[in-house]
Amino acid sequence: MSSEVDQENLTVTGRHSEMPSPNVDVDESGDGVIIVVTQAFGPKGDSLVGVSDVTFDDHPAVSVGVRTPDGRDGVVHLSPIHGDPRKEGFTDIAPGTKCELYCPVSKEPLPVLGEVEDGSDAAYRGIFLTPKLDPSAVVMISDVWGHFHSRIVDDMELLSYWAVTHEEKGDD
Repeated sequence: MSSEVDQENLTVTGRHSEMPSPNVDVDESGDGVIIVVTQAFGPKGDSLVGVSDVTFDDHPAVSVGVRTPDGRDGVVHLSPIHGDPRKEGFTDIAPGTKCELYCPVSKEPLPVLGEVEDGSDAAYRGIFLTPKLDPSAVVMISDVWGHFHSRIVDDMELLSYWAVTHEEKGDD
């Protein structure tokens, strides 16, 4: 059986027995849990989804401005599928480079949400999931290039953790 719920900021697909949050879409026909960001906003409320025509598996990219310490600057288009490392655009950056991340529309820096506690010197930068710019609903991305430690928090729940650890209850 498949169910679809059209909510505003996330899509979660996969086989599971319960929804982790009221702000997700659920498709129980798949073999795993997939979280797709369908709305994302910069620090001034500008949309970061669909800024370009880049898509990943038919989902519009999330675009972020990136500035390197040597002054190079461009826009990277990230896959909106959580855990998917694909990206297009300004990607000629050495792994391990600490970058400044900003909204490509307003040019405002993405807010710092805290340090990544793994000894990497990386910090989490925030992309808001609602136009209210509520810090309880964000995508947290690392500001170190190639450091894949993103997190999705919705209503103060860590959805990315739920997706990885959720146990299937069996086939229906």
